[in-house]
Amino acid sequence: MSKSIGILAATAAAVALLAGASLAAAQTPAASDWRTIAPENLLVIDTTKGRVLVELEPRMAPNHITRIRTLADQGFYDGIVFHRVIAGFMAQTGDPTGTGMNGSELPDLAGEFSFRRGADSGFVAVPNSGEGQRGILGSMPIVTQPDAQMFVTADFKTAASGLFCPAVAGMARSSGADSANSQFFLMMDENDSLNGLYTTFGRVVVGQDVVKALKTGPEAMDGRVTDSPDSMTRVRTASALPAGERPAVRVLLPTSAAFQAEVERVRAARGARFSICDLQPAAELVGG
Repeated sequence: MSKSIGILAATAAAVALLAGASLAAAQTPAASDWRTIAPENLLVIDTTKGRVLVELEPRMAPNHITRIRTLADQGFYDGIVFHRVIAGFMAQTGDPTGTGMNGSELPDLAGEFSFRRGADSGFVAVPNSGEGQRGILGSMPIVTQPDAQMFVTADFKTAASGLFCPAVAGMARSSGADSANSQFFLMMDENDSLNGLYTTFGRVVVGQDVVKALKTGPEAMDGRVTDSPDSMTRVRTASALPAGERPAVRVLLPTSAAFQAEVERVRAARGARFSICDLQPAAELVGG
């Protein structure tokens, strides 16, 4: 199968919402302000540079997440290199040949560029954080129609889609909308040009520093890394790991006072430039 796949063209005080920022001491979260990520939704990516933990969001891309879980727990990703890494943009991997031209033997997937959001989704709006109604669903930044739209739809839901902010994980594909297979990428910074065109399936909650440390490729080669690229040494869902090796991560609820206080602190610091992509949900490694 040959396919050219690319992307067109702790303690609470130590937890960061905005890269490099810490929660204000006056807003130390209570135990009830956290949720623990389900093991089946925590993707554990061990790399030659360290460990990356990604929270999967099945409400947004159920078919792509089933694919990622299947391949990960089969050991498909073990040893695969990061064949395309562009500083300030993203790191791409998932091709067993390391060329960016191939994938798994499983069939390609239809794009899941948007999803339907119900009133019970747990979405928390962040006003004035970009065009349209933007906010957080789980740990994901999304844009969505307002809740009022639910009253005029047959399924009582509204349209929503993920945003390619820092640490967001997306599926790579070729020029065909329904050509994603096994390759994926991890964002280093935001890139609005990808929004609505690629499937978002999760977000790095621990290890974004590892993603940024991956060996990059030269600009003249569109970031392709041909000389000793970094690789994924083992990739599994946490639920597939032995209990003694299983990491546990908790994430600060966006409804919490600590989260809301930090949103306002970051908003004040950024001023008119503030956007949903300035917020990295606070996460804490609590086991494993």
